[in-house]
Amino acid sequence: MEKIKSFTIDHTTHEIGFYKSNLSNGIYTYDLRFKKPNNGNYLSNAAMHTIEHIFATVIRNSSIKDKVVYFGPMGCRTGFYLLLLGIDAEQARSITIKCMEKCLEFTDIPGSDISECGNYLEHSLEDALCEIKTYLLKLKGE
Repeated sequence: MEKIKSFTIDHTTHEIGFYKSNLSNGIYTYDLRFKKPNNGNYLSNAAMHTIEHIFATVIRNSSIKDKVVYFGPMGCRTGFYLLLLGIDAEQARSITIKCMEKCLEFTDIPGSDISECGNYLEHSLEDALCEIKTYLLKLKGE
């Protein structure tokens, strides 16, 4: 089998940041890399789960809501994949920053009660907001 695109990235040199990792059929895949790979510091499951809920809510209510194909966590717990239809890297990065800033306004977690979430007990808004703040500092400093 062919090696998939995300396995061709050298994870020994990959840093925290925002990366376009693929373009296929007009769908851009962006890596929102919160943590340096293989560095021993990973997103906790609770923070990652909560970021997924709040960022997905914000971006799916944003000006590009009809262009959002998918947002979800990387299995390695170093970040997230954002798939957008026809949104180039500059615009995607800009909207990601705006959406992350909007996430910092949350005081509760959307979709987190037992009837809405398959793992409703594993959330941490405090940890999620801390991770988002750290990521934003990195993105704005790049």
